[in-house]
Amino acid sequence: MGIAVGLIELKSLARGLMVADSCLKAAPVDLKIRTTCPGKSLIIISGEISAVTSAVEHGVATGGVTVVNSLILGNLHPGVLPALSGVAAASPKGALGVLETFSVTAAIKAADTAAKAAVVELLDIRPAYGLGGKGVVILTGSVGAVQAAVNAATLPLKEEGELVDAIVLPSPHSKLWEQLG
Repeated sequence: MGIAVGLIELKSLARGLMVADSCLKAAPVDLKIRTTCPGKSLIIISGEISAVTSAVEHGVATGGVTVVNSLILGNLHPGVLPALSGVAAASPKGALGVLETFSVTAAIKAADTAAKAAVVELLDIRPAYGLGGKGVVILTGSVGAVQAAVNAATLPLKEEGELVDAIVLPSPHSKLWEQLG
């Protein structure tokens, strides 16, 4: 069975801790709390789909009006969680694709869509730190694969009004790679 991820974005740091506690008590899941800006909490829940679903439902109920957005993704691409944790190393690998979204949940959903659409490596998913609540996905691979991945993720983002920008750099300068590392 594949791993699932659930996300709950809240506009309160204090309520974020309360929601995290509720999620952990509701089901056997792994959970990380991130503080995002401006003054928001992001609860990232992973585990089996039924446990994640239960935890997210309890968390959303506990969060009430402080919940900005929530999302459950089943059968998550294996590259999403490492990229979200920032463990992928950026080095010159080929083309560079960047997806910028209006929300963190949209960025994670876009990363999953992109990684399933083509053979690309997710380098980073940057949730809202210094981005005013936005999210950024950075990926690499062959030019054709990166273009296909970015195109696949861009369509639903446009339909949902979540796309800020999407770019593909076919041959990034080596000093740009250094900036991403």
